[in-house]
Amino acid sequence: MSQSNRPSDPFPGRLRAARELRELNQGELAKKAGLQPSWISHFETGARKPSFDNLLRLANALKVTTDYLLGRVDDVAAYAGANKLHRHIELMSDSDRELTEQFVKMLTDKANKANSGG
Repeated sequence: MSQSNRPSDPFPGRLRAARELRELNQGELAKKAGLQPSWISHFETGARKPSFDNLLRLANALKVTTDYLLGRVDDVAAYAGANKLHRHIELMSDSDRELTEQFVKMLTDKANKANSGG
């Protein structure tokens, strides 16, 4: 496959964007993820691709999903824990789903109030 026919790889840009969002330099990210600092540079330039284990380490260190880093979803703010809740909500009854939604709203309202200093 020629270079021009290859699908673009969003990983290097996504990795850099998530690192900058978390206000980390490459060395700080490497330390948080338990990786060599030079590896972060190689990943961000596209010179190398991470193994599955290293992809997971990076996602955990950056508090993003692997799907975000791989370009499968666009929401950097989504965190892996939210996916666990979403997977199980379809198994709930309508009344339990409604109660869960009310509880989640209560928690987000509480967090918003705490973040606004109130």
